Amino acid sequence: MSGRRLVVEADGGARGNPGPAAYGAVVRDAATGEVLAEVAQTLGITTNNVAEYRGLIAGLEAAAGIDPQAVVEARLDSKLVVEQMSGRWKIKNSALQSLALEASRAMPRGHVTYRWVPRARNAHADRLLNAALDAADGESPAAARTTEELTEPSDPPSRLASWAPQLGVPTTLLLLRHGRTTMTAARQFSGSGFDGPALDEEGRLQAVRAAQSLIEAGAVAVVSSPMRRTVETAEIVARELKVPVQVDEGWRELDFGAWEGLTFPQVGDRFPTELAEWLGKPDATPPGGEPIDAMVARVAAARDRALAQFPGETVVVVTHSLPIRAIVRLSLDAPPQAMFRLQPAPASITELRVYADGTISLVGFSQVP
Repeated sequence: MSGRRLVVEADGGARGNPGPAAYGAVVRDAATGEVLAEVAQTLGITTNNVAEYRGLIAGLEAAAGIDPQAVVEARLDSKLVVEQMSGRWKIKNSALQSLALEASRAMPRGHVTYRWVPRARNAHADRLLNAALDAADGESPAAARTTEELTEPSDPPSRLASWAPQLGVPTTLLLLRHGRTTMTAARQFSGSGFDGPALDEEGRLQAVRAAQSLIEAGAVAVVSSPMRRTVETAEIVARELKVPVQVDEGWRELDFGAWEGLTFPQVGDRFPTELAEWLGKPDATPPGGEPIDAMVARVAAARDRALAQFPGETVVVVTHSLPIRAIVRLSLDAPPQAMFRLQPAPASITELRVYADGTISLVGFSQVP
């Protein structure tokens, strides 16, 4: 080894999967951050995973051209490529096996380590690949596709979460219930029929602990229900993570109507028939409130908006008890009544990973920092 240290930042992407694809890669001096090389190229019609591997190979080859004996840290926002090249995930796809072998031969054995970074920290390589795709948009296919059109044979899709590493990079939703309020502590119904209480002192501390536990998650944004308690929680988390907050009305709590401010025993005493119906029918409605199935539909739509806006990223969603229960129930294909058997704690985190083929993995439920 020469003792020189280089950083390779690489990315690849397809507009459609498969679709028109390209890669971008940057080589930097590890000590100064100086850009030593930039490479980008279109790939024809292929997949995200193939494009990501091609970006890595191009970056490593560029680093080898600068100093073939250098020590290199390869930084990618593709967890699949990082885990496979690090040897922690098995590579079953034959096309990716060939690309991984090519990448391993680009530099001497033991000279390269791999590190996953959030997409926001891989912006230079991402910008290069998108510039290559944009430049190719107005050209003929023959002019734009300058390398072989390598497509990735796919295995039959699996719905098993245990096969998740073979399904590509998921979108991760970290569902964070808001911190405690006085109504939470009193176990009162606190829905979206009014703005609701602020976080109490313990609730603010809970939000800080949750934020600190999420620092290493690589979240690119915080999405929040519009309620006061969720917005306060979201702002605390976003400040710690240094990411923006956006509000989505779909994540608000159920409107409990006449039950707002009452405890469960009080509702049972005053509205015994309505409560029994509410617990047993998905379309039941608290007096003057919102039907459960309507809440489930709007929360599912909010989930789908987050998945569409942040594909392959990690997002913190600050919401409420029933929306979290609804999303978990839908993820598990459980019956509607299953929602009432789930109890996410205040400031707890429920982690879901959603893959491109629709496979959903429930990684953790109601984890309290």
